[in-house]
Amino acid sequence: MVMADQNQVWVGSEDSVIYIINVHSMSCNKQLTDHCSSVTDLIVQDGQRVPSEVYSCSMDGTVLAWNVSTLQVTSRFQLSSGGLTSIRLHGGCLWCCTGNSIMVMTTNGFLCQELKIEEHFKDISTSFLAFQLLPEQEQLWAACAGRSEVYIWRLKDLAQPPQRVSLKDCSEIICMIRVKKQVWVGSRGLWQGTPRGKIYVIDAERKTVEKELVAHTDTVRTLCSAEDRYVLSGSGREEGKIAIWKGE
Repeated sequence: MVMADQNQVWVGSEDSVIYIINVHSMSCNKQLTDHCSSVTDLIVQDGQRVPSEVYSCSMDGTVLAWNVSTLQVTSRFQLSSGGLTSIRLHGGCLWCCTGNSIMVMTTNGFLCQELKIEEHFKDISTSFLAFQLLPEQEQLWAACAGRSEVYIWRLKDLAQPPQRVSLKDCSEIICMIRVKKQVWVGSRGLWQGTPRGKIYVIDAERKTVEKELVAHTDTVRTLCSAEDRYVLSGSGREEGKIAIWKGE
């Protein structure tokens, strides 16, 4: 979901449709149907109170730019690899995560840089699960399937080996968000010898784990920052609960 303007929330779905909900009437009266597979992410330009464009992506590798006022597609491009799960906007480029790589594309679809997972993890098969950009530190943070570490690359030189932050007693990383000067990582791990849902709070400057938070019996599946003051965590179906944390 994304807040496209003060009156609209755009919701991407697995049926390839983007639903537009009016926040006043609480009804969905518009649908955008230009995607042909599951819509996996929606983003707007950071810092814009009233964005003029929304970018959407779908699992087949399609990226569309939408004019918020006219609801028309203003540009589009297709990644040949497909498997597109998330996008970020930074420095006038779109950073696209396909699992096998993170591709830096111009908004017109030209490749600028590519971080290939096979070049850094030759010993074991894995894929990118999630990533965050920290522009002021010129860093890309990423989590990978089957790994209990967070990896940090320099934005200006993705070819260099990444720094690593190990997460103690973590069995699998699921999600990751940035909260002010911290990176919060949702996972499943051990707590006092028992499998639990865990959240690791990492200091983004020192790159050290500050806290390990435990409130879920099941895996932490999603994290959300609210009003830059709170963090919400949601667990898997075995528990199905939401916890609210006060961010510091």
